[in-house]
Amino acid sequence: QVQLVESGGGLVQPGGSLRLSCTASGSIFRIDIMGWYRQAPGKQRELVASINRAGRINYVDSVEGRFTISREGAKNTVYLQMNSLKPEDTAVYYCNVVLATVTDNNYWGQGTQVTVSS
Repeated sequence: QVQLVESGGGLVQPGGSLRLSCTASGSIFRIDIMGWYRQAPGKQRELVASINRAGRINYVDSVEGRFTISREGAKNTVYLQMNSLKPEDTAVYYCNVVLATVTDNNYWGQGTQVTVSS
């Protein structure tokens, strides 16, 4: 079992910034991918950003140029720096980890609320 602990969510004004962090612990052998998803009310969960163990990164188009994902592999920690936040970024953000194992390899955090509002 792997546990993911997220922090950094909150309420910010449009144009503001937040940094999310997620640390994995437990039965970790090797992490393949760490990423962030989000889910707004009435919408499906979407991938926001991910980074693999080689450092390759992808972003959803709507956050390109505003969000930055990074990781500290030795700490099993992933960050999401969110700048120039917009109201449409409001969602519950979930940390996701995929282990480099054939089974029992996909884990989710409990989610942290990000609200962008005046």
